Amino acid sequence: MAKAMPIGARGQTEETVEFKHTLTSHRPELPPVYSTPDMIRLMETAAFHALQPYCEGDEITVGTAIHVEHRAASGIGAHIFAEAVLESFDGRFYTLRVTARDDTQEIGRGTVSRALVSLGKFLAKMRKSEG
Repeated sequence: MAKAMPIGARGQTEETVEFKHTLTSHRPELPPVYSTPDMIRLMETAAFHALQPYCEGDEITVGTAIHVEHRAASGIGAHIFAEAVLESFDGRFYTLRVTARDDTQEIGRGTVSRALVSLGKFLAKMRKSEG
């Protein structure tokens, strides 16, 4: 079982917006701005980093819910910084407050929920359901 994950545990990650992160890369008629799925991916990665130091053995956390708002646009070359802070635990699910900022402003915020799993058991269960 994982070590106790303290409320307030933090994780962060960052990236620079490239063409592949833009709406245009998926649909040429859309503007070349940072996509919401890419912002969510960065937030999820920050949440993973917040909890992973407390996992033991083959434990990892997996995403279970996302509630975020994408509030401002960022273009190619913008530096995006995402942070996650553990806010609560209800016995099974960890809820983290997430934010994303670019060089000038907050661009997104919300919550991400994650659950602790044994990677071996998780993969075995997936293989069984595929079979």
